[in-house]
Amino acid sequence: MRTQLAAAAAAVTLSFSAVGGVTAAQKALPLFTVMPNNVPWHHATLRPAAQLVQWNGSFVDRTGATITYTMVGPDPSGTNTTTTIPVVIVPVKMVYGAANGNMTFDPATMKLPNGRTVIKNTLLSPLFKRAADYVQGGVNLGTTQYIDAFQRGNFWSAVKKNRRYHVLLGAPVVESEVTLNVLPGLGSVMNNPFGSGVVGTMDYDVFDQDVQMWLTQYSDINPGVLPIFLTYDIYLTQAAQCCIGGYHSSTASQPSGQTYSYATYVDSAGAFSQDVSALSHEIGEWQDDPFVDNSVNCNDNSILEVGDPLEGGPNYGAYPYTYRGFTYNLQSLVFIGYFGAPPSTSVNSWLSFQNDEHNVCPGQ
Repeated sequence: MRTQLAAAAAAVTLSFSAVGGVTAAQKALPLFTVMPNNVPWHHATLRPAAQLVQWNGSFVDRTGATITYTMVGPDPSGTNTTTTIPVVIVPVKMVYGAANGNMTFDPATMKLPNGRTVIKNTLLSPLFKRAADYVQGGVNLGTTQYIDAFQRGNFWSAVKKNRRYHVLLGAPVVESEVTLNVLPGLGSVMNNPFGSGVVGTMDYDVFDQDVQMWLTQYSDINPGVLPIFLTYDIYLTQAAQCCIGGYHSSTASQPSGQTYSYATYVDSAGAFSQDVSALSHEIGEWQDDPFVDNSVNCNDNSILEVGDPLEGGPNYGAYPYTYRGFTYNLQSLVFIGYFGAPPSTSVNSWLSFQNDEHNVCPGQ
């Protein structure tokens, strides 16, 4: 993700009336971001006995600079087995009072048209289920989870020799829901600028400060686990800028920081952050930049964030996959060749999982 908020597509200047009589005039942009691991409210270590499974690698980019990185899982060049990362999902209920919308957005109880809750639909998505056989450009990457297929393709030059290499997400533990009562000065209910219906908004920095408190409330969250905080029909904001669909961060740098992700699930067809598209973006970026500090020499992206270059494409960079009667939208992600690594590292020497990026980053 860019150092600060950045646009995924051209800005749409909107003046819209929020539900409950609150008026907002903002520039609506489809956005993702990261929270730096060293912001003042982050605590260095949470339950330090555990540690995320991680590996360190490097490549020489097109400028001649040596780029070092830390990624989730073991080194694919020397591993031929499956690694499973435990996952904890924390549903976040957002409550707006009479002064800022008088509505509640609850991912744990909201029933979607297919009869499932937001949480259930997420659990059944290709992010956590081996829901498809991913054949990219004639190369079979395996019947597996979406992000695992992406990472296998990312390092296919190694994985094709170590075919049993997988980094999977474990069956998520869904923890008890947390409730956030949104103060009028921090967010409101408004018409969805990207689709139908209404959405809630919430200040990004204050939301992350609440996340730090929630991280300490569950004994099954530790640095070896990926905690995911999930909202329903919510966009985060920073100052007058809407709309952030997700972010990821860490409480400290590698190797012992507590990594975590946040994403929203929007149920308006075709909207930004539709179903699990925001979550696919954030998990992919967590996989390849878990501590949000893998620096690269790109003019559009200072760290190795693999979702950002494609979020402005058609359908916000997402591709449809149907599983158990529901069509999920999963965002394409760039391979490390985009950041200046040898393209031959990845499947077909492609620069992205769906072959929808054909140029290296500006600056390479």
